[in-house]
Amino acid sequence: MTEKQNDNSEEQSFLEHLEALRFMLIRCIAAIVIMSPAGFYLSPKFIDFLIKNSLPQGVAKLHYFSPMEVFVIQLKAGLVIGFILAFPYIVIQVRKFILPALYEHERKFLGWLVFISTFLFILGAGFCIFLILPLIMNFSAGFSTSHLEATLGLENFITLSAGLILAFGLMFQIPLVVLAGIKYGLVSVQTLQNTRPYIIVIILILAAIFTPPDVVSQLMLGIPTWLLFEAGVLAAKFIEKKQ
Repeated sequence: MTEKQNDNSEEQSFLEHLEALRFMLIRCIAAIVIMSPAGFYLSPKFIDFLIKNSLPQGVAKLHYFSPMEVFVIQLKAGLVIGFILAFPYIVIQVRKFILPALYEHERKFLGWLVFISTFLFILGAGFCIFLILPLIMNFSAGFSTSHLEATLGLENFITLSAGLILAFGLMFQIPLVVLAGIKYGLVSVQTLQNTRPYIIVIILILAAIFTPPDVVSQLMLGIPTWLLFEAGVLAAKFIEKKQ
């Protein structure tokens, strides 16, 4: 085979990978769109639950400030719920995209990742809903005085909640990313240990990107993510000893 034929073959293979990636992204977006009506149906109940679960004592209700604000917020919440409902399918599509490049024993390991990833996403979202959001709202309420009272808006609360729920669900994938990277030879435990300070900085930067611009939210996402990274490294050490 000539050099020109090799170049054409590599270019064709690259284009095929791009096409496969495009179809994977289209299927993932379609899944979110398909699940969104169910999300829109569930969003009023979900918003009520978030408010009751998160608001501290003494803050009886939230407020909205324009006629269509509640409807728009329900649509946004519906999209977030749609993404959560579609998440297992999205993970499966990513798995199918990666699968052809793996050996048989690597494919078996990747099959488990679908279930573990979904579990970690639900765990992260639940951790945020039941612990982090009430902590943040109680922390905010602590600034109230006899001369200072919070008037909390629905849009700000739901925007904060949706962003944090997705951020925690995604950042709880960190142990899985660490294990997968070591399993497939992309990185070693020793390398992760040597670059730990840089990884912590990256985690804090990601926490700042995924959360509102306040230190409390950033630390509440950054610290658990760092602990999850350390858990992933410990699990990877155990796996390396077993091999």
